[in-house]
Amino acid sequence: MTPEEYVEHVLTMVETIPEGRVMSYGAIADALAERSGRNSPRQVGTIMARHGGGVPWHRVVSSSGRLPPGHEREARARLLAEGVPMRGDRVQMTKAGWMP
Repeated sequence: MTPEEYVEHVLTMVETIPEGRVMSYGAIADALAERSGRNSPRQVGTIMARHGGGVPWHRVVSSSGRLPPGHEREARARLLAEGVPMRGDRVQMTKAGWMP
């Protein structure tokens, strides 16, 4: 899989996350690892930072539920509007985490 194809697969995966649910960078990397031969949460984060503006980027968080760096306020507002359970400034991953 080319780097460009991997970007497309990451963005397509993010588009499938249902409203009210989230995935971590690592969960996305894990879900795509078999098809792509790659498994890097950091690479997913880089892709989201560079190309994620057109997908529901706010539904991608760290494995501990931290919101996207630099966009915490907007992500929190969007997630709360979707009914995502939060504890303080973190998503409750056991309740809101999703895997395809």
